Amino acid sequence: MYQTRSKIAIVFVFLVTLIGCTENKSDSNEGTAAGEIVADSVERNPMKNAYFGETHVHTAYSLDAYIGGARLRPEDAYRFAMGEEVISHDIKMRINAPLDFCAVTDHAEYLGEMYSMMTPGAPGNDHEATTAIRNAKTYEEAMELFIKYVAGNNRGANPTHPEFYQGEGTTKSGWQEIQAATEKYYKPGKFTTLHAFEWSSAPGGANLHRNIIFRTNQVTDLPMSSYEIPREEALWEWLKKENQAGHTVLAIPHNSNASKGKMFDENDSEGNPITAAYASTRQEFEPLIEMMQIKGNSEVVPRFWAEDEFANFENATTLEKYSGRTYMEKNFVRYGLKKGLDYQDKLGVNPYKYGFVGGTDNHNGLPSNTAEDNYMVGSHGLADLTAESRATKAVDGWAEAYDINPGALTGVWAPANTREDIWDAMKAKETFATSGVRIKCRMFGGFDLAASYDSYAEMVKAGQASAIPMGGDLPTAEAGKSPSFLLWASKDPNGPGLDRIQIIKGWVENGVMKEKIYNVAASDGRTIGKDGKVANLDAPIDPQTGAFNSSKGSSELIAVWSDPDFDSSEHAFYYMRVLQLPTARWTFFDAMREGVKFPKEVPTSIIERAWGSPIWYTAKK
Repeated sequence: MYQTRSKIAIVFVFLVTLIGCTENKSDSNEGTAAGEIVADSVERNPMKNAYFGETHVHTAYSLDAYIGGARLRPEDAYRFAMGEEVISHDIKMRINAPLDFCAVTDHAEYLGEMYSMMTPGAPGNDHEATTAIRNAKTYEEAMELFIKYVAGNNRGANPTHPEFYQGEGTTKSGWQEIQAATEKYYKPGKFTTLHAFEWSSAPGGANLHRNIIFRTNQVTDLPMSSYEIPREEALWEWLKKENQAGHTVLAIPHNSNASKGKMFDENDSEGNPITAAYASTRQEFEPLIEMMQIKGNSEVVPRFWAEDEFANFENATTLEKYSGRTYMEKNFVRYGLKKGLDYQDKLGVNPYKYGFVGGTDNHNGLPSNTAEDNYMVGSHGLADLTAESRATKAVDGWAEAYDINPGALTGVWAPANTREDIWDAMKAKETFATSGVRIKCRMFGGFDLAASYDSYAEMVKAGQASAIPMGGDLPTAEAGKSPSFLLWASKDPNGPGLDRIQIIKGWVENGVMKEKIYNVAASDGRTIGKDGKVANLDAPIDPQTGAFNSSKGSSELIAVWSDPDFDSSEHAFYYMRVLQLPTARWTFFDAMREGVKFPKEVPTSIIERAWGSPIWYTAKK
């Protein structure tokens, strides 16, 4: 028996919407001050709720997005995220399921330039270059401009503002426009907007980008780009000063898969071995890492994790065809987590103690367009706008268009849907990432826990009383004791059943980094063998319609698992991975609806998933 998700088509806009000067905007602080009063009366759930949101999306305020045809602004992005209808390419569009929170993360590198570009009468509005960019209509024109002003500049030896930049005043004006939209749509208890931008350093084409997320409306006056702050150590120093000024903030790195080995490098940006001070600062300002987005899944790849039977998932391996990239093991999050344990041994502090989030990096101004059957205009405007272009062209500088995916989502566990609660959950790493679906997952870890629990509520009560949540640290173990983990997951309400829950453990043994995957819960009455394996379910998609199998899988899985290989003298991490039954990939729907043909190696179905932030054990040395 099969079932297809009901989703609404989402496509993107080439509609120019002009805005007035900042003098005509209301004071952004007024909106949040009122919002904070309302936030005080928002109902709170001590057991915490799961909230889904977007932490990485670009609008027309990002030059690369604008060149590709994006014309939706931050205000449009927030309305879309809330479930409102917007017009994209003259088509009425609506998100398949409203978000709980959203952060618009336009590139700091071009905020001033885009203010000039889109604001009549602003300095630089009539510049020859801005006029040429506004008037570009074809893919070829757009790509020439993209290479000149974005790729060739940002990935070069000395990136700098383009010639039509009019100075800090325009950057401040553009930032004020974005703040105004962020304040306007903040609805405490219903929909949270987070002040944010992206810092986009790419030395030698290595992706070291960070999304900068503020806790409240107390934000920087001037977002700093990689032109002013070229490398991450200087960014952390700037963040430290922002915190001291009352602008509570964190950074989220993304696309480690495209970092050319620099995201989890052994050396700092000066080529010196990283120190305890470096590791401590990084841990302070970067509690999270983006596990997956449009440009690929950064957990693992089969090339280096051949024994992980589920590693072959949205790996975007054609990233290697562009910008001199080569995939290496140290590009990936699981390696980074293990290397962090190694540094805990060597330095006494773990620089890579990351929780997980997911985002899209969508460059069309529509956040969280993650539904596979809704991917009808791609992710990067003119580059992958049609089914034909997605089958035959590339998202220039990144990957073949067929290797791009609709993106991921961030889930947080928080007592209420307010800025402070969402941000605090992120800072505490009580988060999970999904590959774009609404799977929920939760984990607690501790000692002396019961062997089983009858319900989710009973499990949470026990976890909050005598264990620590995902993102936290286990206490030092007493002799002879092994930690237990309370695990729970529920399926996407519109998706197929869950297949299984796994625990991925990493540890350092005698200086050697190791890992192991444990199957800890399985659907349909399957038992886990003594070898740790579980039989796979035969539940393929319908080859004619792409509908998923709705007769197998579980709507909920709950388990208690104890580590049978625990050694209290070894540092370790544990994170949960939840797998659902197969569904059709967007390439299936493109082929079915438009008749396009993709290369044979391109999959037509995928196994969507969720990743819960790790729990760490730090041995006493």
